[in-house]
Amino acid sequence: MLSLLAAMGTGGVIAILVVVVVLLIASISVLFFARYKKCPSDKVMVIYGKIAKEKDGTQNSSKCIHGGAAFIVPMIQSYAFLDLTPISISVDLKNALSRQNIRIDVPSRFTVGISTEPAVMQNAAERLLGLKLNEIQELAKDIIFGQLRLVIATMNIEEINTDRDKFLDAISRNVEGELKKIGLRLINVNMTDISDESGYIEALGKEAASRAINEAKISVAEADKHGSIGEAQAQRDERINVSQAESEAIAGENKAKADIAEAQARLREKQAEAMRIAVAAEKIQAAKALEDAYAAEQEAEKARAEKEKATQEADVIVKVEIDKRKKELEAEAEAEQMRRKARGEAEAIYAKMEAEARGVQAMLNAQATGIKKIVEAANGDAANAVRLMVADKLEEIVAKQVEAIKNIKIDKVTVWDSGTNADGKTGTSNFLSGMMKSLPPLTEMFDMAGLTLPEFIKPNAVPKAEEVPAEKVKE
Repeated sequence: MLSLLAAMGTGGVIAILVVVVVLLIASISVLFFARYKKCPSDKVMVIYGKIAKEKDGTQNSSKCIHGGAAFIVPMIQSYAFLDLTPISISVDLKNALSRQNIRIDVPSRFTVGISTEPAVMQNAAERLLGLKLNEIQELAKDIIFGQLRLVIATMNIEEINTDRDKFLDAISRNVEGELKKIGLRLINVNMTDISDESGYIEALGKEAASRAINEAKISVAEADKHGSIGEAQAQRDERINVSQAESEAIAGENKAKADIAEAQARLREKQAEAMRIAVAAEKIQAAKALEDAYAAEQEAEKARAEKEKATQEADVIVKVEIDKRKKELEAEAEAEQMRRKARGEAEAIYAKMEAEARGVQAMLNAQATGIKKIVEAANGDAANAVRLMVADKLEEIVAKQVEAIKNIKIDKVTVWDSGTNADGKTGTSNFLSGMMKSLPPLTEMFDMAGLTLPEFIKPNAVPKAEEVPAEKVKE
């Protein structure tokens, strides 16, 4: 290691130290920022673990912060949050015993929340940290039930029913004092209708209502009496004042009518003069307007005539051009159709002829191949190859020979054999020999082909008449 440092020199060692210091500072900065926690405004941050003593020497189990931020020492301290969300608690107290031993029902709703006072926050950190909102709600509900019963036991029904402010103030003092012990504060109390089993509160209400109704009736009667007297005096004064006002009004009306008539006369005079001037001006303007209208109408008629003339000329020219163009297009279309038709027919004929040529060529190729194989089968001897081909066609040749006589109808043949003729042959043998000679000369055909007919079908192989038994010659 020392040799490595010596090799690096002083500059290398300093560079390594700088890198190490920078990495150390960066690690400390990351650790610091990771453990520097900020507290939201709707929460209380509780720091627990190793907590420093207060200035007065008090050692607390935790430190509470509402707002702001704090550094959490790693491995020594940790933190958690208390939610400041208000908690609404429905308290339906039934059969609570009052000071008069009358049981009443007090339905109410309390709104509580974790307090932000330093001392009360410390209580909340010690007793509520880690609890859920519903668990805090149940704990506060039990406290509210007990304190509400205690307050009702110290008050009369009349005080509870009529002096609600006093009742609510007593509840707030008692309940909030107990809630602070666990770190909560009372935000609001809302009481609804209070009732009892015996109907005492309802009777008090009816009594108060009856008293108020009677007092209201007395007040109405007194008001009616004063109203009747005042009404009579007011009617008298009204009549006097009305008479005076009417006389003054009539005098004023007469004077006003005279002034109005004079003003109307002057107005009609002014209106007549203005009417005369206006009528004269209107007639002058009307005459000028008619003159301008006649001139404008003449110009409009000229322009309309020129427009119609131009329109008619344009219609004729456009129509002629359209017809001409239409005929040209039709001629071009017809010529193109004829060209396509001729081209199609020529292509069809060419394709047909080409197909036929391919067929003939294929047939000739097949025949040439067949003949070549026949010659090979005849060991290259052309004569033997021809004989093989004729032998192959022999069946067709015989069929043609048979075809020549198959339509001859011989219903009945009678042979009168009178014995031996001068040439030594019988009549029957001559008949059979004549029939055989009627066949085409197969012998010559086979000789030309280089073939030899079997002996039993040669013309000279017909048996003699005397060799045919007489019993086989039948009618």
